[in-house]
Amino acid sequence: MGTERGRGEQGRERRREQIRERREQARSHAGREHGQPADTADRAAERAGKSGPAGASALARPRVRLDLPRAPRRSLLPEYDPEAFGRLSERVARFLGTGRFIVWMTLVIIVWVLWNVFAPDDLRFDEYPFIFLTLMLSLQASYAAPLILLAQNRQDDRDRVTHEQDRKQNERSIADTEYLTREIAALRMGLGEVATRDWIRSEFQDLIKEMDERRLFPAERDEGDR
Repeated sequence: MGTERGRGEQGRERRREQIRERREQARSHAGREHGQPADTADRAAERAGKSGPAGASALARPRVRLDLPRAPRRSLLPEYDPEAFGRLSERVARFLGTGRFIVWMTLVIIVWVLWNVFAPDDLRFDEYPFIFLTLMLSLQASYAAPLILLAQNRQDDRDRVTHEQDRKQNERSIADTEYLTREIAALRMGLGEVATRDWIRSEFQDLIKEMDERRLFPAERDEGDR
């Protein structure tokens, strides 16, 4: 009995060793297929076994949705509305291109010069040659030029869109006109083969004349027929 039990235990140990060897061979074979040595494959298997929950947590991370716009990034530069700024530039450009602006600017310059010439010395703030006035006019011109250019660019964009729409409308109108012209020509060709009222009337008139002639000169008609 003791010998049989010993033999059974030895057989079980051999089976266990064979199973371990097969597992090691399978791991080494898998590591070689992926370009890893056997030790690296074993370590990767152990890490995978240990880091199961961590891998699950990595898969459970929230993904970025592509159907939603990105959140605006923070910037150190000041933000502004381009459309509002463009509308303001157009208003300024319209005002600068009016006679009212020229009149007001002329009045301001005349008052400025007269005040700094005839006012008391303590109240004068810009002596001759009026350097501060020149600086203010240069500043006004330096701001007016870019605003006018911006307004012109916006107007050019609107004109481009308008011209494109007009071009498409003209193309559609030309296509419709050509189609109507072909239809009218086809109708004319078809009406050329249709009996009109005037033609039928002329045929009836010819028949009536012929019948009247036969009634007036029946004998001549008969002789002529013979």
